Amino acid sequence: MTVVAFDFDGTLSDSEMTVLLGKQCGVADEMAEITERSMNDEIEYAESLRRRAALLEGLEEDAVAAAFAEVELREGAAALIESLNDAGVTTAILTGGFERGVEAALEREDVAVDHVVSNRLPMAEDRLTGEVEGPLIEGTKDTALEELTSRVGAELEETVAVGDGANDLPMLRVAGLPIGFEPKPAVEPHCEVVVDSMAEVRDTLLAEGVLDRE
Repeated sequence: MTVVAFDFDGTLSDSEMTVLLGKQCGVADEMAEITERSMNDEIEYAESLRRRAALLEGLEEDAVAAAFAEVELREGAAALIESLNDAGVTTAILTGGFERGVEAALEREDVAVDHVVSNRLPMAEDRLTGEVEGPLIEGTKDTALEELTSRVGAELEETVAVGDGANDLPMLRVAGLPIGFEPKPAVEPHCEVVVDSMAEVRDTLLAEGVLDRE
């Protein structure tokens, strides 16, 4: 049993959900700055996420839906997930981003993963409250990966983790094969393999025997 766990924003998707949401209320630049500092490990992730959520307070449901409708999978991501699913590999998305955006992107490509661990932006009276909820705010991705592997009867040594930012470091450090997808400078030293496309992720998984060559 092999588990392949992907980060979402910056990895499976080249979208950044908080920035797309920020565009809807004129704070995209501020969002991008906070995000970049967090991904480079210059600011604690939970603090950065709460700051970004606070900037969205009062954003209406229609604008939220419009932002999530722009979230897209990176070229080749859907085909790679399908190949892993067909091969009997357990697929997972572990993201500090938001479940609605992940679901929208997967549905658009008509593809699914076995497990999604993500956060949520609560609403009241059809507006964002400015808060954020979920397991990957204070919780970290190493714990999420450990719990997932235990649940499916796998070992951490059998796992592959693919990520790019500082909040991916915990899962990259414990995974059997840590793959950096255009990783930030603080992340790259912890990656066994560095790639810049889903095609290169596929090639790595083929070379490691996670996927079989046809």
